[in-house]
Amino acid sequence: MATSFVRTRRLFTTLLAVPLLALGPARLVSQTRPAMVPTPASVLGFEPGTDKRLPTWSQVVDYYTRLDAASPRVQLHVIGKTTLGRPFLAAFISDSANIANLPRYQEIQGKLADPRLRAQGERARLVAEGKVVILVTSGIHSTEVGGHLTPFRLADRLARANDGETLNVLRNTIVILVPSQNPDGMDIVGDWYRATLGTPTEGAGPPVLYNYYAGHDNNRDWYTFHLAETRATVDSLYATWYPQINNDIHQQGGNAGRIFIPPYMDPIEPNIDPILTGATNALGGAMVWRMLAEGKVGIASNASYDQWSPARQYQLNHGAARILTETASAALASPVEVPFERLGRGRGYDAKVTSWNYPVLWKGGHWGIGDIVDYQTSASWALFAAAADDRERWLESQAAVQERSVLGNKAADRADWPSSFVIPRSGQPDAAALQNLVWTLQHGQVEVRETTVPVAAGGETYPAGSYLVSTAQPFGGYAKSLLERQKYPHLLEYPGGPPKAPYDVTAHTLPLLFGVKVAAVPGPEPAAGGPIAEVDKPDYSVSGLSGRSRKRIALYKSFSASMDEGWTRMIFDTHKIPFTSAFDRDVRAGNLDSRFDVVILPDQNVRALRSGLGSNYPDSLRGGLGEQGAASLRSFVENGGTLIAFNEATNYAIETLQLPVRNVLEGLRSTDFYCPGSILSVELAPGHPVTSGMRATPAIWFEDSPAFEVTDAARTTVLARYPASGDPLLSGWLLGGDRLNGRAAAVDVSVGKGHVILFGFRPQYRAQTMATYPMLWGAILGG
Repeated sequence: MATSFVRTRRLFTTLLAVPLLALGPARLVSQTRPAMVPTPASVLGFEPGTDKRLPTWSQVVDYYTRLDAASPRVQLHVIGKTTLGRPFLAAFISDSANIANLPRYQEIQGKLADPRLRAQGERARLVAEGKVVILVTSGIHSTEVGGHLTPFRLADRLARANDGETLNVLRNTIVILVPSQNPDGMDIVGDWYRATLGTPTEGAGPPVLYNYYAGHDNNRDWYTFHLAETRATVDSLYATWYPQINNDIHQQGGNAGRIFIPPYMDPIEPNIDPILTGATNALGGAMVWRMLAEGKVGIASNASYDQWSPARQYQLNHGAARILTETASAALASPVEVPFERLGRGRGYDAKVTSWNYPVLWKGGHWGIGDIVDYQTSASWALFAAAADDRERWLESQAAVQERSVLGNKAADRADWPSSFVIPRSGQPDAAALQNLVWTLQHGQVEVRETTVPVAAGGETYPAGSYLVSTAQPFGGYAKSLLERQKYPHLLEYPGGPPKAPYDVTAHTLPLLFGVKVAAVPGPEPAAGGPIAEVDKPDYSVSGLSGRSRKRIALYKSFSASMDEGWTRMIFDTHKIPFTSAFDRDVRAGNLDSRFDVVILPDQNVRALRSGLGSNYPDSLRGGLGEQGAASLRSFVENGGTLIAFNEATNYAIETLQLPVRNVLEGLRSTDFYCPGSILSVELAPGHPVTSGMRATPAIWFEDSPAFEVTDAARTTVLARYPASGDPLLSGWLLGGDRLNGRAAAVDVSVGKGHVILFGFRPQYRAQTMATYPMLWGAILGG
């Protein structure tokens, strides 16, 4: 068996190094245009949707460069570089006359998005002249490989076809096509897939994150903008083109419906304009109608996905309808057979039973990459056609949404909104966190001003010169959603039943996550100057760790790749903290104390840590930490090392090192306790090295987290504890909060000459929880 994985191991060595792709910038506009517009197959050597064939990013760049050179309907732009240095592309596709006049249409978009820029009576002229701008994003999750291929089909029809419907789309819309939201991941997954064809690993995901830092979490970055790809899309497309519609192409699991199309399930983020919710529902319904008429089956709506977090719903918080489509996956580009009997329940429907939101069954059978691309193309084209047919209504709707936005709490149904939020510049726990909050808001297209008078809010008075964020601005509702505390609705599967799980998390309160003091201003908006200039991203550093660290740090890196490990690498890199990635083989080798002072286990469940990847992977990648790794970690701590474990990894540490700590939440039913990604209050132990650097109001991120009961107080110090009584919820959703009362959230356990520090939460959650970073720095330095 081992010999069949030689090329797989060779590729894996390459993936660990992650070389940069040596590509020059794509040509923006050619001087001469060849007569023949290339087809995708003429560049790729295969038709998009062919089984077991995936493109490379260099082929993508080649195709769109040739398309730009050959077609007057296409203008290609390089809008940035990816995390690993590849060119990040956006292709503008429309009627040649529209392409020749793009600056005028961009001006129209800006005036529709910001009514303050319009002259009196100009709105009607803008609507009459403007085009519907549709931003197409795909491939952000690189194992969803249809997203690498469907854009070829869309671009090909838009660039070459001359039928009446295509010409109508080109006349009335400007399609901004991002061929991949994750070019690095396209090559990581594609190279892995090609290397494993014909082996037991064929169709399985790679043993590394397909976004260098975030993996699958890369589409949870739409309000903190850590990733280069997120910033390029926001800065160069959203913030300059203000699209009316985002067509966001994704894939889902393969054992339920064939495709999801909005409407979304409840809940709806309360600050999203209802006009956009209605537009999303109407457009999704039109798409379903057309696809059913085409003979497509297995279409689910009002299912699985919600309209809550701006981490995933940036568009709906910025004046655009977001049409998320989720098509059933195969085994990457390899086909699968799915018997009808294997189909199960999706959230909100049963794939074996017809219902209003799942009207035609898919009867099971063969499913491959061709089916995926066909469904994605059909859905995208239905969106294009509907938008083109209703051009004027889309522009009128955007104008209405934005007119309401600049009214703030004077708009209908918004009387209970605060007029603004004040952010004092002095007295903040962390100057870098304050600067990062302002930078983050500005990068989300939020205007920040400075007050010219003292401001009374929240029982305090803040001096003139404080930052002020008005809710009466183009994206004031988005600012409000990030600056206020969330009250997620109490949703149950049925009366008296278990909680209805959110699609992702329930809280996104930046002041609590960053540790910055912010107060809502309920009365009239205070006097303030104009929008301040854009601030710089902070230059982060940690005394004793940044540059030349006093500690030798090992960060465990599993072949069952952990997104939490990637985010931890990111904060170490941004804070310039040296560390070593320790793989299974490094930990199993033993003698850790001769090489490291601190070993960190990121958030990962016990099975993944102990056993790693499954039997279909090469021997060199399997086995996890195993018994050798467990013995090595035990010896490391006993000899004086510090082991730090985050969230679910604490369960592994407790079992492996037989720690005198018990997870009191283990085995509880969701009807007894439930906390799906929320922010909770804790009380800190004073004077301990781990907690002494904390300055912000103690607030921790709780998601699939443990809570601890100490069984040997002589060996265990409680570092953070939930309040002895009352509800610890600060933002989000929590059921059964009394189960946490008095329980420990973080502990320091003595083992031999060393320590094990258990964080029953993620102190560096998605590189967002700046408020609790000091506890991590303290755990490293105090060890």
